[in-house]
Amino acid sequence: MPLRHLLPVLFLCAVVAMLMLRGYVHSEIMADRRIRPEAATDKVPEQILDGGPVIDTRDGKRKSLRIPDRRIVLTFDDGPDPVWTPRVLDVLKRHHAHATFFVTGTMTSRYPALVRRMVAEGHEVGLHTFNHPDLSYQSKTRIDWELSQNQLALAGAAGVRTSLFRPPYSSFANAMDDKSWPVTEYIGSRGYLTVVNDDDSEDWQRPGIEKIIANATPEKPGEGAVVLMHDSGGNRAQTLAALDRYLPELQGRGYEFTNLTEALGAPSALAPVSGTELWKGRAWVWLVAASDSVTGVLVTGLAVTGSLVLARFGLMLLLSFAHARRTRRRGFAWGVPVTEPVTVLVPAYNEAKCVTATVTSLSRSEHPVEIIVIDDGSTDDTAGIVERLGLPGVRVVRQENAGKPAALNRGIAHASHDIIVMMDGDTVFEPATVRELVQPFGDPRVGAVAGNAKVGNRDSLIGAWQHIEYVMGFNLDRRMYDVLRCMPTIPGAVGAFRRDALTRVGGMSEDTLAEDTDITMAIHRDGWRVVYAEKARAWTEAPESVAQLWSQRYRWSYGTMQAIWKHRHAVLERGASGRFGRVGLPLVSLFMVLAPLLAPLIDVFLLYGIVFGPTGRTLLAWLGVLAVQAVCAAYAFRLDKEPMRHLVSLPLQQLLYRQLMYVVLLQSWITALTGGRLRWQKLRRTGVLDAGGTPRGKDLAELTEPRAARSGTRETDENERRPVA
Repeated sequence: MPLRHLLPVLFLCAVVAMLMLRGYVHSEIMADRRIRPEAATDKVPEQILDGGPVIDTRDGKRKSLRIPDRRIVLTFDDGPDPVWTPRVLDVLKRHHAHATFFVTGTMTSRYPALVRRMVAEGHEVGLHTFNHPDLSYQSKTRIDWELSQNQLALAGAAGVRTSLFRPPYSSFANAMDDKSWPVTEYIGSRGYLTVVNDDDSEDWQRPGIEKIIANATPEKPGEGAVVLMHDSGGNRAQTLAALDRYLPELQGRGYEFTNLTEALGAPSALAPVSGTELWKGRAWVWLVAASDSVTGVLVTGLAVTGSLVLARFGLMLLLSFAHARRTRRRGFAWGVPVTEPVTVLVPAYNEAKCVTATVTSLSRSEHPVEIIVIDDGSTDDTAGIVERLGLPGVRVVRQENAGKPAALNRGIAHASHDIIVMMDGDTVFEPATVRELVQPFGDPRVGAVAGNAKVGNRDSLIGAWQHIEYVMGFNLDRRMYDVLRCMPTIPGAVGAFRRDALTRVGGMSEDTLAEDTDITMAIHRDGWRVVYAEKARAWTEAPESVAQLWSQRYRWSYGTMQAIWKHRHAVLERGASGRFGRVGLPLVSLFMVLAPLLAPLIDVFLLYGIVFGPTGRTLLAWLGVLAVQAVCAAYAFRLDKEPMRHLVSLPLQQLLYRQLMYVVLLQSWITALTGGRLRWQKLRRTGVLDAGGTPRGKDLAELTEPRAARSGTRETDENERRPVA
């Protein structure tokens, strides 16, 4: 697989893996929050029910242990917490007390430094499962997984393993029942001591400082105890305040606060790990940190994307409204009407299926035109087909295959007129297109004009998606860029130029694969205005397969990046070039490169939120973004007088089509960063459009005859769009 294909796949797999890991560590995946109600106790041995808080079922034993008098084993569950655990440790250190922390794997994986501090300061650490499920509901396989993952996190955090375990949702020894006892026996068979408690401070309920101290104090003076507190799971301010009073009070009564094994006079529960076990733990902790970092970057990217999307939509709506209001007001004119003949250039390479419709549509133009078809070394008799049409005012220029920029430059050299219209060999003009396209040249400051490119073959789903993109993403954008005076691209399908503007910038360049973007930026930098003529409609055949669409958009994306890079020095220049560099280039980079690359983050978090929650809020947020897009799309369709029915496929376009465009853009980035070269790619055309721009089999006459002839007795509105199926 080529590197430019392999890297996007690997990148996407890595992002998905990081998100899954993050979801697992944050208990969003595999989390089981069921809690079993109390059950019978007839299968639990009496010595366990009546015994102490330390239960030893190792090697088949059924033994319980009590804490000696004047010893208190403080235990803290559910941590470590980045806010409360350091404060608990500070209080313990200030009062020279030790404790035992029963940590979860999720929190240990995320905050390993706190576990290292526990061990370094002489505290003991026990397991509390990885993500805190009620083990009475779990299989032995799941129990083993919870223990092993908890140990893995502990090894990575502090380089130790432990033999202490506390079940989630446990309390006292006499609360052991027929559901939890088999779990305790199995835990013992895996080499662990199970630790419950004598006194529950109930600090998780936040009952007040006095109540926490009372609950944590043994009923009988001098009696040893295991005391349960929490250093995580919520606001632990009361726990901290109570602890700061509780420790000195009981120390004053002769109590000693020790680790569990110290209190029992047993060897430490902690044992150092080394070799493979240690490195596996460290790798795990590193991966968890990486997943959190990646997620943080993605969340930041999502915020940036949301801001860019909303800013773009806001600008599009505001400035498009301003553009439409200016150009549609009564009496608006670009300047003196342009009536002199113009040259239309049609570069063609193997366009046998399309060229007849293209040239025929031009021959019906309401504006006087010279038509030059530049055959770029076609092998399918494209030139011969044009010559056999015998249409007046049509010339054919042949050349060896040299690419589209060379063909256009050859056409410019043969052009007889000062205004030059350029179109693609698969595009069809309406009779009024050329006339509308050249009117802005009545303003002597205008050097180039962008027309309104339309998708003719929009009946398929992929065609409808491109139709939405053309109307909303391209033409609405062009209205915005027109107002901002930084139009980035004159579309190759329908654009017009002053010969003087082309000559001054050196004609069409072969430096990039987006020669239309390149020439537009060059004309801006030379001081000319570039404007949008919404009534100059042209109908083009859009790709009809995913492969063809991929090929086209890959070339567009990569070519746009090349053009931005080529003209990057404009940022530091003065005058018109500097203005375009400091206004146009940043906008193009943000809205045409960065925002589309980040936009799929919206859908990534949509999928993540639906699967792992919170589903309702996630769907609401995504629907909100979709609603904003739908408003913009509806406004764009209204401006272009397009039927709204195609917007039915907008949600699917956002879910599927945008992901394809994202992968294409990512591949373009990788090609650019790896120094790859991309050849000119010729799309395979089907000739689906006739000379009127409709799919074959539609009525040609109603689309290509002058409007007055079609209406019979009246002129139709200049904004009337011819029907397209």
